[in-house]
Amino acid sequence: MRRAGGSVQEREEHGMTMTEQPSDEFVRLAGPFRRELLTHCYRMLGSVQDAEDLVQETYLRAWRSYGDFEGRASMRTWLYRIATNACLNALRNGGRRVLPAGLGGPISDPGAIVPHDPEIPWLEPIADEQADPAAIVAGRAGLRLALIAALQHLPARQRTVLILRDVLAWSAEETGEALGISATAVHSTLQRARARLDRLDPAIDEIAEPSEPERRDLLDRYTDAFERADIAALARLLTEDAVWQMPPTPSWFAGRDAVLRLLEARLRKERIRLVPIRANGQPGFAMYVNGEAFAIQVVTLRGSAIAAVTAFHTPALVDRFNLPRRL
Repeated sequence: MRRAGGSVQEREEHGMTMTEQPSDEFVRLAGPFRRELLTHCYRMLGSVQDAEDLVQETYLRAWRSYGDFEGRASMRTWLYRIATNACLNALRNGGRRVLPAGLGGPISDPGAIVPHDPEIPWLEPIADEQADPAAIVAGRAGLRLALIAALQHLPARQRTVLILRDVLAWSAEETGEALGISATAVHSTLQRARARLDRLDPAIDEIAEPSEPERRDLLDRYTDAFERADIAALARLLTEDAVWQMPPTPSWFAGRDAVLRLLEARLRKERIRLVPIRANGQPGFAMYVNGEAFAIQVVTLRGSAIAAVTAFHTPALVDRFNLPRRL
């Protein structure tokens, strides 16, 4: 079997020069897809660390088999096929990643919070700087935390088909070839995946964000109120059905009154500072308490209010946002 760069004509068709070695060709042609492959694996797995490991595995597999790459598909498609199947193999050996709202009902009493459970595989946020810029948009093709969480509840095959078809816009034939199933099977799997996703979160495509000036004003007011522990001001910023989650704590709160009781109990006289970040295509903050990294907050806006805050109480996550652990 001939490699894509075997003849002069083939090398010219694939943009290869006569002086390049196969390893140099591979790095040059495959390297530009690393961020979008990371984003793809993150959608599949819900973990940035796992996604990074699978991207490394993808490039290693691709490099080892580059001599058999004949160019019948593009380099991008070829890499995606390898990455997708690597993710499917990983999913066979591990459980899905979740947020607290995916485990059970909310609570309303801050005194009833269940302690952290290190055994639960928690969903992780991804910094916008790490993700594929083209993916940072709203809707099914985006990276919103609610979408990533919902995807984790789909069976692995349904999740894969939905991502390939609805997010990456692959044809049914391309998807079937990558997964070793027929186009007919792809269509039926996609229908089931869409129906299940709509049941999990029917409003996932309907988040109406404020205009940019309104967004800045809302986040500035939230920062000021949160840092001052001004519960009355925070009440004016939350939607009536606001949700607050705090992985790795399994407990979560739903409804403005319940969230405010939590904040009133938790926001004491410590010195709090919020540093703006961007995660999953959404606004967010790195939260510091008395100068020490404490949490990463990912904020969901709806209209002119805050509809949800997912506060990841894992201080080490600030490393992924290129922030110090101590201010």
